[in-house]
Amino acid sequence: MPKFLELSDSLLTYVEGVCSPETEAQRFCRQETAEMGRISGMQIGPDQGAFLQMLVRLIGAKRCVEVGVFTGYSALSVALALPAGGMIDACDVSEEFTTKARRYWAAGGVEDKITLHLKPAVGTLEGFLREGRAGTYDFAFIDADKGSYGAYYELCLELLRPGGLIAVDNALWSGRVADDSVTDADTAAIRALNARIAGDTRVEAAMLTVGDGVMLARKKN
Repeated sequence: MPKFLELSDSLLTYVEGVCSPETEAQRFCRQETAEMGRISGMQIGPDQGAFLQMLVRLIGAKRCVEVGVFTGYSALSVALALPAGGMIDACDVSEEFTTKARRYWAAGGVEDKITLHLKPAVGTLEGFLREGRAGTYDFAFIDADKGSYGAYYELCLELLRPGGLIAVDNALWSGRVADDSVTDADTAAIRALNARIAGDTRVEAAMLTVGDGVMLARKKN
C-alpha cells in the first residue's frame, strides 16, 4: 500500500465529516470566504481547524498568538477551544479582511478572547518582548507572508514557554519545497525555515501533511 493517499474531493469531504462538527459561526466564515474567489485559498480548511483545536486542548493552552488572520477562521477555531480566561493576540495588517473576521468572532461569542493588532507583526511581537512577555505564551500559529516566516518563528519561539508549541502553515507549499527547480523567494523562505526547525536543538519538530503542510515545533523544557 502507498504511504500517502491522494486527497480527492470525496475523501476530503469524508475527512471533514468525521471531524468534530463546525459551529455555525465557523461555517459562515468558511462559506462566505469561499465566495471571495482565488484568495479564498488563504483560509485553512475545517479539518485543519479541528486539528488546531485538538492541539491547544492537548497542551492546555490559555495564551496564544496568531500571525496572519485573514478572515478569522483559524483564530475563531482556536478561541472556541480555549478555556474561560484564554486569549489570543492576533496579528494582521488588513483592515478589510479583519473586519470580516471580527464579525465571525462576534457570531461565535469569542470576540472577548481575541485581541487584534493591526500593524506589521514583527513590530507587534517585538513589542510583546519589550513588555516582558517572553516565555508566557502556550501556542503560536504562523500563517502570513512567507518572506517573514523566519523572523516570525524566532520571535514566537522567544515568546513561548518551555513545552509550548508553534504550528507553521503552508510548510509544504503545494509540494514546491521539494522541487529544487523552484527558487522563488516565498518557496525559498519556507524551505529555509523547514530546514532551520529540523536542525534547531531548541525544539522537537514534526512535519504533517495536513492541508498544505503543517510544521510543528515544540519548545524543549
